Amino acid sequence: MFIKKWSGILAVILALAMAGCASVHEPAKASATSKAALEKVPADKDHDISVYYTNGKVVHGAEAMQQMANAKLVLWLAGNQFFAMPEVIETFQKAHPEVDSVGLITLPPGLILNAINKGGWNYEGMDYPLSPDIYASVNLGHLQTLKDKGRMDSYMVYLHNRLELEVAEGNPKKIKGLSDLMKPDVRVMLPNPITEGIMTFYIKKVLINHDMWQELSGGKECKSCQATPRVYFTSVHHREIPEGLSEGTADVGIAWASEIANARKQGLRIEGVALSDEDSLVNEVAYVTGSLEKARNASAAQAYLAFLRTQAAQDAYAQHGFIRAKADELALKPIPPKVAEK
Repeated sequence: MFIKKWSGILAVILALAMAGCASVHEPAKASATSKAALEKVPADKDHDISVYYTNGKVVHGAEAMQQMANAKLVLWLAGNQFFAMPEVIETFQKAHPEVDSVGLITLPPGLILNAINKGGWNYEGMDYPLSPDIYASVNLGHLQTLKDKGRMDSYMVYLHNRLELEVAEGNPKKIKGLSDLMKPDVRVMLPNPITEGIMTFYIKKVLINHDMWQELSGGKECKSCQATPRVYFTSVHHREIPEGLSEGTADVGIAWASEIANARKQGLRIEGVALSDEDSLVNEVAYVTGSLEKARNASAAQAYLAFLRTQAAQDAYAQHGFIRAKADELALKPIPPKVAEK
């Protein structure tokens, strides 16, 4: 009786130990009572989550999320770089073969910042407590937020871009400039003003400068929504705009010139309408990046930042329509404090 009793107790202890070991290697199932909910990955964004290996293997989605914790370098970048990153990462790994696995997430920078602050992602019902080694945004404000939290100290400008109007091939509505967005028969699709840096930091500013924002937005700041009868805000990415143009549900949008050029390379029947330097913000748009304090792969992160300063890295981006940074911009410098709004 004594032996039977202790056999049962040992079996329970062994089962609990095995369950504990399994949890080390598997993502945690999300709990409805979790005190700190992680940032939810939007649906159908598997290809924004990737791990690249030096042997040419690339995994996406859930498999990539599971493997990212063990990657030799983890990059979470403003999503509009997605089409350039395979070449950029391949070029980096050729120079640094010791970094044989690179985890990459390309989602709107505001969404990524939320995930950093919350401690990771919830993806398909599973929690992944992760943090990047490198974070990049399209505005210094996001990096200043990390500085205020003691999570990032220095940064560099590594790219530039410009805004363009995006229309269907042949420009059926004969869109020539921003003022055409105000025409009552023109349907407009714009990046959402909640998480998309291109809107929150740039497009909105231009539209306000032209006294167009209030009428176009209807006073709303939302995503995946009909802001006014003829203006729609995207769900996650301004990559959704070409789809709207192709399907005939939109007549014009605003996007990065690099993204419009890439969409055309992919065979999408769209084209860009250039804006003046003042409205394209070509002299203002700056991509900024830095490594997080206490990054898990600190040495690889520093190697990647050094790589961004090289001709090879700048060329890899330039081939995809991005504008090279100047030598003085590529130097790491302290993140300045935020300027209080008046």
